Amino acid sequence: IDTIKYWDKVDWYNGGMEHTARHLLYARFWVQFLYNIGLVPKKEMIWTRVSHGMVLGSNNEKMSKSKGNVINPDDIVKEYGADTLRIYEMFMGDYTQDVPWSTDSLRGCKRFIDKVIRLKDKVSGGEGFSNKLEPIIHKTIKKVQNDLSTMAYNTAVSSLMILANSYDDEPQITKDEYHLLLTLLNPIAPHITEELNQSLGFKPLCESEWPKYDEAKTIKSKKEIPV
Repeated sequence: IDTIKYWDKVDWYNGGMEHTARHLLYARFWVQFLYNIGLVPKKEMIWTRVSHGMVLGSNNEKMSKSKGNVINPDDIVKEYGADTLRIYEMFMGDYTQDVPWSTDSLRGCKRFIDKVIRLKDKVSGGEGFSNKLEPIIHKTIKKVQNDLSTMAYNTAVSSLMILANSYDDEPQITKDEYHLLLTLLNPIAPHITEELNQSLGFKPLCESEWPKYDEAKTIKSKKEIPV
């Protein structure tokens, strides 16, 4: 019991929906039984339990060798790269829901990476954030931070795509603006972002601090109203 008190509860218990009954049997039923007979100090031993969905075949059926709808991740990495696969897995849908595989959406994630790479050509020698981009930058920092902490990965990627499009609409961007995009994307696509970041002379992203947002700057100070 002293050891259990030292380690306390499990912070985050993640598992597949197809095994929910077994998870609950061992993680809750048996713990409550042990609690009732005085062998453990708490009736619940998990702070947060999350069931993730399954990746289905493109025909919306469960992936199976017999059905011939299995996707080999090694083949995807070889053709599109590991970062593309990582982004697509985060972007493909709600983490807790089943979602069918889509090669077209995978290719869309590859185009997103290509855009991030091309944006490097727009980097000027300036520093800081421009007045035009500052609102969406702070808004994106807040959104991505909140989404990553709540496992809303698909909307985090979507926000980064919107930010990249905003950069692409500008004739040039500063080093700090580009570095910010790479930093926010790094947890999802670590390989290409570290390489691009290194080419600009910044220290490794894995050793950098997470950017902070200013709540007041997440709202545009000016609005365009059509008349």
